[in-house]
Amino acid sequence: MSSQHSIIRKFLHLATAQWVRDGLHTALIVTLARASAATYGEFVLAFSLAQFILFLGEFGLNQPMVMALSRKWGDKGQVLAQYGLIKIALLGAGMIGVTAFCLIQGYSNGLLWMSLGICAGCGLEPLAGSFFVALRVQHRQDQEAYVRSASAMLGYGYALTALYLGWPAWSFGLFKVVENLCNLCGSAWLCMRWDEVSGLSLGRRGVARAWRTAVGGLVFVAMALAAIGYNKANVFFLQRHGGSEAVGAYGTAWELVDGVSNLAASLLLSGVIYPLLVKLWRTDKQAFAALARNCARTLTAASLPVMAVLAMECDRLLPLIFGQAYAPSAWVVAWLAPSILIAFLHNLAAYMMLAFMRERLLLAIYTGGLLAGLALCWMLIPGSPLWGSAVAIVATKALVGACTVGYCQRRVGFMDAGQLALAGACAALAAGLWWGVSRIGPREAAEACALAPLLWLLWRWRPRKAAPAPK
Repeated sequence: MSSQHSIIRKFLHLATAQWVRDGLHTALIVTLARASAATYGEFVLAFSLAQFILFLGEFGLNQPMVMALSRKWGDKGQVLAQYGLIKIALLGAGMIGVTAFCLIQGYSNGLLWMSLGICAGCGLEPLAGSFFVALRVQHRQDQEAYVRSASAMLGYGYALTALYLGWPAWSFGLFKVVENLCNLCGSAWLCMRWDEVSGLSLGRRGVARAWRTAVGGLVFVAMALAAIGYNKANVFFLQRHGGSEAVGAYGTAWELVDGVSNLAASLLLSGVIYPLLVKLWRTDKQAFAALARNCARTLTAASLPVMAVLAMECDRLLPLIFGQAYAPSAWVVAWLAPSILIAFLHNLAAYMMLAFMRERLLLAIYTGGLLAGLALCWMLIPGSPLWGSAVAIVATKALVGACTVGYCQRRVGFMDAGQLALAGACAALAAGLWWGVSRIGPREAAEACALAPLLWLLWRWRPRKAAPAPK
């Protein structure tokens, strides 16, 4: 019971900070999208490029860093310095790569400088992320939340001000630099106050250790590139075959879907559950399996009603948030909605595989997903850019998720056949009720009937307090 309360408390701290940032991000993208679909499309494209640099440092190195900082022996300050040196090198290489890509693609000066500003700012996020990882290992998610909230207010406040005053694109793109410089300074200051951190000196052999860490972490870097590659390939195909306005239409739909997925993947799983999985796999495999099963069951139950609401109400939600100009493309949300359940279960399984130390197998799965995603984009997007982009990303995620979830199911069995059958029956009943009632009654009644079995499942599979141990 105490452990469950701690997980919820930590998650709420991180969720609060994420909601602050997401609220400001939503205000920014809604303002941009309502102003011009083409401008918003360029913004989405710039952020897609920035994700490559972000994933190199965040996903590629933070997972092994959790293990390094969890050891009782060793100087945590030297660990932070080693990983910081690697991330600085990756930032430099990433910026060179992004600049070359933009020049090859022939992007306009405005798009080029906006992309470089956003990429530089996102490249600073992994550096701040090193100190945030250290805070999480010390179970200080509350301090991380305070820093993230304040930094988001400063960064997005700058962006909204620049947009309102009509500043040029290059200055507008610097809002991520403002946000993540504040994140870096605040998180580093908090970590430097610990007794376990004597400083960020690499020591006499620090550079050599950093080089060995970098070589040993190549599999994580490759994994990060493959993961972001199959997640963003459709955006670049869409820009080539549909233009910036099509990217803007896809981007608004993806914002609704990805906002839900990111809440679980970035906060609950990476920020709270993954450090626990790493620790439990070493100390208590029975507790590890129980935690994985509970997470899988809860995430499945939580995703189904959210997917249903987005699919049924997309024609109202998208125009309401982003403007009537996007009403013709609202159907894209319904095609993207299945990726929420896929993302929930895949991310849980991927973190389990990292706890198993099966990084190479995960890299092979991601590489296969990248190849499959590129093939699907090549086949589907030229003929029907918007529909092809949605189908390509969902199909690619489903293929990758089937591999990761299937492996963990065989190894741990974190969801039994009865649970799968119950979830499938509730989903089928919801679809049948929606189809049947919508033919004879008002739309709202059909939606309420469809949500009833899904909400019942969510209530049935809600997290429960553990029974107290017998004395």
